[in-house]
Amino acid sequence: MNLNEGRGPVAGVVLAGGLSSRMGKDKALLRLLPLTTAAAAEPLEESADGSMLARAHSLLLSLLPVCFVSCRVDAPRQGYECVFDAVQGVGPTAGLHAALCRAEELGYAAVLALSCDLPFMDTSTLRRLLAARSQAPVTSLVTAYRERLTGRVQALTAIYEVAALPYFSDALAQGQRRLASVVPREFQSFLDYEPEESGPFFNCNTPEDLASAQAMLEHKIHGF
Repeated sequence: MNLNEGRGPVAGVVLAGGLSSRMGKDKALLRLLPLTTAAAAEPLEESADGSMLARAHSLLLSLLPVCFVSCRVDAPRQGYECVFDAVQGVGPTAGLHAALCRAEELGYAAVLALSCDLPFMDTSTLRRLLAARSQAPVTSLVTAYRERLTGRVQALTAIYEVAALPYFSDALAQGQRRLASVVPREFQSFLDYEPEESGPFFNCNTPEDLASAQAMLEHKIHGF
């Protein structure tokens, strides 16, 4: 169900075009396993079935009518509707540009972007973001979460309007990598959250992050 018909429909995109250099393996295809079924020294397994990519894709499709997967031309994601970076080496900025172009072609007004490496993201967090977009000023081109104390913007869990495409085109031309700075701050709206509400934004970039996520999952399931 699309929650933002008033401002125009929203498509989803999972950002899965990174090199995973800090992880040492393709993090999009990793999946968390309970420690009771995996050796402590190797708490995660690679699998296209039940992967972090598959989970993020399912989350978006549970709320939106269509979901793309952003990836590199040399690393397509089989079984998904892919959008490919037109420019290499600028990170998620290129992925968002490709997703916004596809969304515009299909008649969508915006794209809800979600990084593939957020194992604790949930539908309620995404629903609040969609609701915030519906209440944002009509001039707003980005609706994003922001940590209240630090001011850190969660640019990889955010909604980008198709009308922001000129800014993304300029960013690609300039080689700009910092996604949160692509659109001027005066055209961004924020949904603030407290530090204790940061769980859904825990991301897995390194083996240490994954070990922490594994321990968090085990605690959640078994309470120890």
